[in-house]
Amino acid sequence: MHFRFNKLIKLGFILFGMYFFYACKKDNIVQEEITPYSETPYTLDYPYYFPKMSNIPLDNKLSIERTALGRKLYYDPILSNNGLSCSSCHYQSEAFSLSSTNALPHINLGWNSHFLWNGKIAGTVEDIMKFEVDEFFSTDISKLNASEEYRKEFKKAYNVSNISSKEVTYALAQFFRTLISKDSKFDKFFMHKTNLSSPETKGYVIFNTEKGDCFHCHSLGLFTDNFFHNIGIDSVFDGVNRGRFNYTGNAADMGLFKTPTLRNIEMTAPYMHDGRFKTLEEVVEHYNSGVKLSHSIDPIMTKAGKEFGLRLTSEEKSDLVAFLKTLTDSTFLNNPTFAKP
Repeated sequence: MHFRFNKLIKLGFILFGMYFFYACKKDNIVQEEITPYSETPYTLDYPYYFPKMSNIPLDNKLSIERTALGRKLYYDPILSNNGLSCSSCHYQSEAFSLSSTNALPHINLGWNSHFLWNGKIAGTVEDIMKFEVDEFFSTDISKLNASEEYRKEFKKAYNVSNISSKEVTYALAQFFRTLISKDSKFDKFFMHKTNLSSPETKGYVIFNTEKGDCFHCHSLGLFTDNFFHNIGIDSVFDGVNRGRFNYTGNAADMGLFKTPTLRNIEMTAPYMHDGRFKTLEEVVEHYNSGVKLSHSIDPIMTKAGKEFGLRLTSEEKSDLVAFLKTLTDSTFLNNPTFAKP
């Protein structure tokens, strides 16, 4: 009888130990599962003369946690398989472009519906980020899942325990939407906070009248129509110079390229899809005397009186360049919330 009692006591201790062990393990699992998910709303700040940014997916509402995660990913080589990050080709000091390439700058992309020079990717910022993650970088998502730090941050931002490429593209899209340039000298002038110099004012008039005809494609606010044009840089097309035609196969799209924003244009040389122009003066001279005719050229380039270019004087060309430089936004170029965390 005494022997049986001892066995029962031992069995009780074993059962209690097993219960305690599994109870603790269960508690740990619960704790991992309830890693705090936080959704602190993030409000974009842009002026009244910008169009409303309305193409944000309902399942990727802006939050402080998500934009912070996207910012971290932007600067992290973990996205690539060759040690590069988004920031490797897009320097903040160069308006998120790179002076040695023709990379389109990461400026105000939240208003875009087509991306890349030929518009190959259409849709939202999430769509172009999906291309970057899945195709351009071919991101190895397993590396993110192997990181305890990233698992915690994705859990906090998106309430997922297993990171997928969708959450990576969504987080990057959040940060891209915050990259808003809106505080240039021109903006201060438009908001009646400063004055333009005499050359800048003359250049502004040239830009916004038929004399320069810039405003049709680079309209006030975003300084791009986010559309595609053949501006006469070639008359014979091959390879990448075929532009949007390479994507659509439509003859009317031959030589058409996306209109880049002119915001921070002073900082984003070289210019055009192939970087053929090194200075703003060269760009202005193209419109002034270098336009080449082709069957798909934009009508605005050859309308009445433009058969031989803008025919600006040397002073007028200089004034136009002076105005373009008022679109440089030092606040954007130095904003610490855009810098590497």
